[in-house]
Amino acid sequence: MSDLRELYQEVILDHGRTPRNFGKIEETELHADGHNPLCGDRLTVYLEVDGGKVVNARFDGSGCAISVASASLMTEAIMGQDLARVEQMFQDFQALLTGKLDPEEAPARLGKLAVFAGVRDFPVRIKCATLAWHTLRAAEAGKHDGCSTE
Repeated sequence: MSDLRELYQEVILDHGRTPRNFGKIEETELHADGHNPLCGDRLTVYLEVDGGKVVNARFDGSGCAISVASASLMTEAIMGQDLARVEQMFQDFQALLTGKLDPEEAPARLGKLAVFAGVRDFPVRIKCATLAWHTLRAAEAGKHDGCSTE
């Protein structure tokens, strides 16, 4: 395994074990539940938006290391971003996992989220990595019942 791949794996494992921004945001209208029936992952994403910018993002729930790490890294990445940039990050993340974005370009466009480039080699795990992102979009749209990866 290459040194870079090992580093990526370690980042995912670290965020899976000790997720950042884990927990609820009380008193926010922007939240949604997400579920991946294939893996059993269940996440709730909470957002606080002010002036079109994400001022706080958190998540709660349980799942495999990839879904938890993805939610953890996603909340870090979107903090302070305007909603248009968050949407672009969603599009770039999807493109990375589906082979439409060259992994060499990913760090410049996605920062730390580029660690998920290897997930594209395991198609069944793509839904684990994208669950938090789909749930984020449901929260932005005010769909509290959220979404499912199915």
